[in-house]
Amino acid sequence: MAAGAPIDSPAESYCRIVSVALSLLDLAPIRRGQSAKDSFAASVELARAAERSGFRRVWYAEHHNMPTIASSATSVLIGHVADHTESIRLGAGGIMLPNHSPLVIAEQFGTLAALHPGRIDLGLGRAPGSDQNTMLALRRNPASADTFPDDVLELQGYLSGHTRVPGVQAVPRADEIVPLYLLGSSLFGAQLAARLGLPYAFASHFAPDALHRAVDTYRDTFRPSEQLAQPYVIAGVNVFAAGEHDRAVEQMRVAYRARTRAFIARGPLGGNFTDAEIDEFLASPQGSQLASMTRYTAVGTADEVTEYLTAFAKSCQADELITTHQAPETADRIHSIELVGGHW
Repeated sequence: MAAGAPIDSPAESYCRIVSVALSLLDLAPIRRGQSAKDSFAASVELARAAERSGFRRVWYAEHHNMPTIASSATSVLIGHVADHTESIRLGAGGIMLPNHSPLVIAEQFGTLAALHPGRIDLGLGRAPGSDQNTMLALRRNPASADTFPDDVLELQGYLSGHTRVPGVQAVPRADEIVPLYLLGSSLFGAQLAARLGLPYAFASHFAPDALHRAVDTYRDTFRPSEQLAQPYVIAGVNVFAAGEHDRAVEQMRVAYRARTRAFIARGPLGGNFTDAEIDEFLASPQGSQLASMTRYTAVGTADEVTEYLTAFAKSCQADELITTHQAPETADRIHSIELVGGHW
């Protein structure tokens, strides 16, 4: 099996009826020496690669005030990529709903679905997607996360044409109902998704600790809804696939060193550390928590990565895996997507 965290034993009660779907989370990175325009061009190429490789969907996440991430205007990026692809589903993984009015999000995604029928998803989270000062700049009330369940229901009402606000409709509204997905990394999201009968996507690619407990909670307490008759779990996992095992490992090391430098740079020490110093930090007790965030990582050849992903999906009872391909170079990320898609 490829390098990464040991995979737990699958739940004995879980019976796989259909094969696990494969999808892509594009982090829309802005690499050093590149511009946001370069990132958008790369996102188009990644989506095209996923489309021709049989992936089910591509998602983009809402982040703010992060110089290395270009997906802040998430719905705009989705529309741009949809214009340059043909059939793959595209969506938000996710929109941080407390940052917005549910009506505005319904209008944005109603517009996207009208322009690109049958291709638009809407994943929802309740985190700020930013720091505290940025949250204030967004005019977000720190208590707005408390109303997240009600905001989801309000949004659902607009998208379905059954508004919960008298006299207010979301215009435009597509003929189809844009499907909702709840994102989370804790039991709260699992419980809410189960109660509302919505698909649940767990952010195990960077917050792995509660994955299995959350999935068990979601499946055990799920209530069928108009959108979904049975539980549906999506789990995030990091991927570095290459033609040779050692090349994939080196891509992983470069990417995770860069990630560590970015975290350290936010503190008083800055980010000017050698590779050896970064490796030593990640191996230390102080760096172990940061290193553990990427516990679920498949790295190696296509066969090795496929073996890891198969075991991972069984261990967490996933119906779908949403993969993040994080090789530093766009061409390597595209190759990783094509390798995994070709072997899945």
